[in-house]
Amino acid sequence: MSSNYSRIVIKIGSNVLTQNDGLPDVKRIGHLVEQIATIKKQGKQVILVSSGAVASGRSMITISEKSDAVATRQLLASIGQVKLINTYSQLFEQFGILCSQVLVTKEDFRDRMHYLNMRNCLELLLHYEVIPVVNENDVVSVTELMFTDNDELAGLIASMLNAQALIILTNVDGIYNGAPQLPGSSVIEEIDGVEVDFPSFISSGRSQFGRGGMITKSTMAQKVAALGIAVHIANGTKDNILTDVLENKVKHTHFIPNKTASGKKKWLAHAENYATGVVQVNEGAKTALTSNRATSLLPVGLVDVLSDFKKGDIIKLVDDDDKLIGLGIAEYGADKARERIGQKNQKPLVHYDYLYLQC
Repeated sequence: MSSNYSRIVIKIGSNVLTQNDGLPDVKRIGHLVEQIATIKKQGKQVILVSSGAVASGRSMITISEKSDAVATRQLLASIGQVKLINTYSQLFEQFGILCSQVLVTKEDFRDRMHYLNMRNCLELLLHYEVIPVVNENDVVSVTELMFTDNDELAGLIASMLNAQALIILTNVDGIYNGAPQLPGSSVIEEIDGVEVDFPSFISSGRSQFGRGGMITKSTMAQKVAALGIAVHIANGTKDNILTDVLENKVKHTHFIPNKTASGKKKWLAHAENYATGVVQVNEGAKTALTSNRATSLLPVGLVDVLSDFKKGDIIKLVDDDDKLIGLGIAEYGADKARERIGQKNQKPLVHYDYLYLQC
C-alpha cells in the first residue's frame, strides 16, 4: 500500500500555495511543511517540487500593468524565489530539517550528462537528509523553453530519482468524470494502466494562477505510472492531505503503476522534444519491437532515414504512417544507418537497453 513508499516526490501547485488575491498562503505552506516533516520522520525521503515564486514576488513589489507579461513574470519570479525558499527554510528549520534550492530548466533534461549531474546532486542531498525544493528557473525559462508546468517537471524528477510515488497537490479532490461543479460528477479514484481519453470528460479550464490544467496533469500522470511510479492527485487545500493520502484515508485519484523501466528508459520516456533524428521502420520491425520480446532495432527493419543524427543522439522511430513508435539512442550516425538500410547481420541502430516504446 502507499505507506510503503520510501521515496516520494510531492508537487505543490500555485493554486494550493496562493490565496484568492494571488498572494502566498503562509499558513497553508506551514501546514504542508509540518506534514512533510512527519513523513520524513517516518524514514521516507521527500523531494518537493514547489510553485509559488511568482506569487511570492507579487507580495513584495507592485509592477506597472503596462509591463511586458514575460518580463513581469521574470521579475516576480526572480524576487519571489528568494522569498519562497526563505519561507520554506524557516518553516523546515522549526522541525530541525534542512532544505535546499534546486532551480532547473528544460535544457537540463536534454543532455544525458546534465541529467546525470542533476540526479547525482539530488541523490547527495537526500543522502544527507536534506529536502530538495525544486522549481523551474522562470528567470531564464521563457516560452518554448518552459516546461508545460511544474507537473511535467515533477514527473521528470520522479522518473529521474526512481521514486515510488508522485503526489500532485491541486485545489480539487482529483480527476472527475465530468466538470467538478456539475451534479453527478465524481472523483475517479483509481486509474489502472488503461489508455483514458481524458480530454473527452475533463474541462480544459486552467487554474487561476497555474499554467497546467487537469488534462496536462492526467496525461503526465499516466506516463509516469507507466514507468512504475504510483501517482496520486489530491486536494492540497484540505488539512492533513499528505498523511491522509499515504494512509489512503481521503478520496483522491490514484494512478496505479503498471510496469518498471530502467533509468535510461525513464529518461527517454520524456525525451520526445529533444529527439534530433527520425527513422522509418517497416511493418516487420514494428511488430517485433512492440511484441513482448526484448528486441533491438536492426538495420534490416529500416525503410528510410528521415532526418539526420549523430551517434548518441536521441532519435524517433516512426512507422509507415509516420506514427511515433518509440524513442532510442542511436548507436551510430545517420550516414552509416543509410548505408545499412535493409541489410541483415548488422549492428543494431538502437539497442533494446536504450529503447523506449510508446505502445
